[in-house]
Amino acid sequence: MLRWIRQQLGFDPPHQSETRTVYVANRFPQHGHYVPQRFADNRIISSKYTIWNFVPKNLFEQFRRIANFYFLIIFLVQLMIDTPTSPVTSGLPLFFVITVTAIKQGYEDWLRHKADNEVNGAPVFVVRSGSLVQTRSKNIRVGDIVRVAKDETFPVDLVLLSSDRPDGTCHITTASLDGETNLKTHYSVAETAVCQSVSQLEALQAVVECQQPEADLYRFVGRITVTQHGEEIVRPLGPENLLLRGARLKNTKEIFGVAVYTGMESKMALNYKCKSQKRSAVEKSMNTFLIIYLGILLFEAILSTILKYAWQAEDKWDEPFYNQKTEQERNSSPILKFISDFLAFLVLYNFIIPISLYVTVEMQKFLGSFFIGWDLDLYHEESDQKAQVNTSDLNEELGQVEYVFTDKTGTLTENEMQFRECSINGTKYREVNGKLVPEGMTDDTPDGSTPHLIGDEVLFLKAVSLCHTVQISYDQPDCLVGGGDPFAHANGFSSSHMEYYASSPDEKALVEAAKRIGVAFTCSNGDIMEIKTFGKPERYKLLHVLEFDANRRRMSVILQTPSGGTVLFTKGAESAILPFATGGEIEKTRLHVDEFALKGLRTLVVACRHFSPEEYIDVDRRLNAARTALQQREERLQEAFSYIERDLQLLGATGVEDKLQDKVQETIEALRLAGIKVWVLTGDKHETAVSVSLSCGHFHRTMNILELLQQRSDNECAEQLRVLARRIKEDHVIQHGLVVDGASLSLALREHEKLFMEVCKNCSAVLCCRMAPLQKAKVVRLLKTSPEKPITLAIGDGANDVSMIQEAHVGIGIMGKEGRQAVRNSDYAIARFKFLAKLLLVHGHFYYIRIATLVQYFFYKNVCFITPQFLYQFFCLFSQQTLYDSVYLTLYNICFTSLPILVYSLFEQLVHPHILQNKPGLYRDISKNSLLSFRTFLYWTLLGFCHAFVFFFGSYILMGEDTSLMGNGQMFGNWTFGTLVFTVMVITVTLKLALETHFWTWMNHFVTWGSIAFYFIFSLFYGGIIWPFLHTQDMYFVFVQLLSSGSAWFAIIIIVITCLFPDVVKKVLYRHLLPTSTQKSQSLSTPQAQTLSCVESLCCYQHGQSGCSRLAHFLEQMTGQCRGTANHCHTSSHSNRWGGPRRQETMIMHPDEPSPPLGYKNLACKRDCFSP
Repeated sequence: MLRWIRQQLGFDPPHQSETRTVYVANRFPQHGHYVPQRFADNRIISSKYTIWNFVPKNLFEQFRRIANFYFLIIFLVQLMIDTPTSPVTSGLPLFFVITVTAIKQGYEDWLRHKADNEVNGAPVFVVRSGSLVQTRSKNIRVGDIVRVAKDETFPVDLVLLSSDRPDGTCHITTASLDGETNLKTHYSVAETAVCQSVSQLEALQAVVECQQPEADLYRFVGRITVTQHGEEIVRPLGPENLLLRGARLKNTKEIFGVAVYTGMESKMALNYKCKSQKRSAVEKSMNTFLIIYLGILLFEAILSTILKYAWQAEDKWDEPFYNQKTEQERNSSPILKFISDFLAFLVLYNFIIPISLYVTVEMQKFLGSFFIGWDLDLYHEESDQKAQVNTSDLNEELGQVEYVFTDKTGTLTENEMQFRECSINGTKYREVNGKLVPEGMTDDTPDGSTPHLIGDEVLFLKAVSLCHTVQISYDQPDCLVGGGDPFAHANGFSSSHMEYYASSPDEKALVEAAKRIGVAFTCSNGDIMEIKTFGKPERYKLLHVLEFDANRRRMSVILQTPSGGTVLFTKGAESAILPFATGGEIEKTRLHVDEFALKGLRTLVVACRHFSPEEYIDVDRRLNAARTALQQREERLQEAFSYIERDLQLLGATGVEDKLQDKVQETIEALRLAGIKVWVLTGDKHETAVSVSLSCGHFHRTMNILELLQQRSDNECAEQLRVLARRIKEDHVIQHGLVVDGASLSLALREHEKLFMEVCKNCSAVLCCRMAPLQKAKVVRLLKTSPEKPITLAIGDGANDVSMIQEAHVGIGIMGKEGRQAVRNSDYAIARFKFLAKLLLVHGHFYYIRIATLVQYFFYKNVCFITPQFLYQFFCLFSQQTLYDSVYLTLYNICFTSLPILVYSLFEQLVHPHILQNKPGLYRDISKNSLLSFRTFLYWTLLGFCHAFVFFFGSYILMGEDTSLMGNGQMFGNWTFGTLVFTVMVITVTLKLALETHFWTWMNHFVTWGSIAFYFIFSLFYGGIIWPFLHTQDMYFVFVQLLSSGSAWFAIIIIVITCLFPDVVKKVLYRHLLPTSTQKSQSLSTPQAQTLSCVESLCCYQHGQSGCSRLAHFLEQMTGQCRGTANHCHTSSHSNRWGGPRRQETMIMHPDEPSPPLGYKNLACKRDCFSP
């Protein structure tokens, strides 16, 4: 603990040197004064609190909220000075709000603790004291030798020492780290690769020196010094030797590695981004309104204090005969007395600030978020995935989106590559029934005959089959382990027993296509690769792999052929291959590549180079020298690669199709009609990206496409932007689309942001290609921080989209095939892009109108509540006499008026969801935070003041002049007057919400009329019984007397009608004279929706059985959405919320029929899915 405190204060930095020294198996030197370095333990901590700091830390965070802090101050003031109301009136609501929020946050953190304990307590095996010992993950120390078995996850960052393979290699997948599902090969150094047993590892003397921890997943610099027979052998270490925590071991029986980075110092933990707290526009508006109401409160308190002293300027009011001052009061300081009176008025009026607003909003967001997961329209049957909500704080922001930034591959497309066409030696081919057919010819070859391919075609297919990093998995495990022929399985099994794992979907598609055509990659064992050319096996020796990198944009392999020759096969982007090609049909291939790109195909160019023995010796020497260099290794490798990958013989090109996802075009069109601009940000080449944009409807054929491509200088970029701006002004009638590449974007963002933004905002659609992940985030930030401050949404499926998803106001992850990194870092996750339409147009619309009304209604009902208290002071000489009983003050927001607005905010629907989907233009009605504009806020506030004046003066006029309204001549007092005002207020504010409600469910009726009934019942019990624990009981028998007066009932009815009748007239006139498009849509008939209800979907399981059908049926009855049972056929006709007859709800299944094979299989009844 002391060390941790010193580190936090900066006295004891955790890493004082730039490198760390790790002694393998913790064999520290026995000589000299060795001081071991201190490293972090292996615990992962994602939780926020501990059992010791939960209370102080949570209270500190909660009191940072202005409303909570304000009520704490009021509560303390009530404790310190003599105030007109009891401290309980502020303390109890504050305690309720703090407790509910603390329970919610504590539960969420408990879940995080539970997940941490599961990870930290996972069993692992380490080598200690000459044997393999099982321990817990959290007990691993830096320097421990850890054993990891097949399909297990690495518990720490390890330097690979050995594997069960003779060459010391292993295969891993890093899907949980970077989203890539391909297999990656990692290597051990030759001196440790031979240590495959515990005894050999125990005898190993080695030291690892490496850099201190850093977050970059792809960078690792170090060296290992192995002592053998008294001689020290030094080998370099790079990223290919490091196994990262979170990655998974594949196709390898077991490995041993030494722990170098543990716990929160592992690269995975360092990549945990502390997600910045995203705040919705509604929350910002809410805080603004809160400050305005705080101003109103201070104004009322100051005015009341001034008027009190103005009134008391006359002696008869300063010290009346019935209220003589004490000697202490006469001698007290006027300033202190003024402050005391001001604070007393502040306490008296403090309920104008709605403390329960925050907790109601949190409950509404938390409970409302379940409806997204329950909506079957957002359920994807094929992958058995439903939508998920990672944060409920941004629900209403889904209804305010103005810009959508989307990835292309895996988001708009399926990320399922299919080989379509290729170009070989200047001739185009397509695949037909597993055969290559030249363009213009049909497949006339009889089934079963061997296709006739000439030498160029076979060489091309061999290059495709051999130039890759694909790994093979067999049905029977460990096919390559142990003795015997390593190719036995490959030769014995049919091709159906093999599964390819590739570094990209493109590679896998190409290898599978070559296999279908007749050149099959069948086995890889160490440095031996085997292919079968039309059934004839050929073995190649893999000499070198020239790995792919983003700068070269190509990868190569150097192989020894069966005849003994040496050949290099290379493939990559056409811009990375064609300039280095000296032979082959270069121009024809270039044309074919452009044709493939225009069709939306992903293109790769394939070439080869044959080496003479002398040339290969030189190549081998250069590569080995570069790879063993300790200084500038990367630069020397680039030089060697450039030297080798030249004088290429062009073989051909491939075209692979990435299919569009279902209903992408319709979704983009719906978003456009809703007033949302769509930007596509992709790493693909320009031609492919434009083609996909045209096919998915992002660009229209009639659109004028503007280009900002291949700009090489700031001046050139600025000039091109000015040209584009002029073209847009000249052709302002037609729509424009902009295409910009990553290099040009970097120049545009460097010094010409305003000009670039001006061009972009005048374009209907923007396509950014060749984008790096950080560039995506920069573009989102550029729009987000522009003067208009639009609400942005980013959607993607891969790890390269995470920065963009975190930068946008709303981040959505697609549950695709590139891991779960995007989903984990997103605010919401859906299975397909097409679900975005309903998420925004329906759920976003509902969430926004609900919370907008909730916020403004809360302020309205509190103005109604406290303004009569302010007016009452004019009639009681500003003596700070309270109008309401303290119990009523406490329970008004907690009990009497809380449930109707909560239920409204969960179930309200202005328009049927199917109409919202069919008419995307309705989304524009709520855009730009229109329902929370200052105008609507002012309307609700003035309405509250008007109703408060009617409550007070209506009650005063009807009973103020003649207080003897009882039949027996008894007089009403001030508590009766206050109770009358309070009764009218509770009824009016509840009925006001009823007038605002369009979608009535059984639950709405229950809480609306139940709240009014509860108030009456509670008041009768509270005032009708003498409670022994109350010191005073001012309300004893007051309510009973009030209700026994016919005049009081008359007053209640007249005042409620006077308040609400103008509202009814206004609504009728506006609806008929100036209806909005939303109001017009409300008059449409309910569409014939045939979907499963949302509540039922919560309880349905995969195999057609309802696990909690009774609960589902009960909930649906409560929400007014289900009239039938799950196993019987009912038809019913009843009126809908617009007054017309609703459609017949017809059951389509009988008890003896089997369940249909759909995702949540219990499709008992086709009925309206209201998606509350």
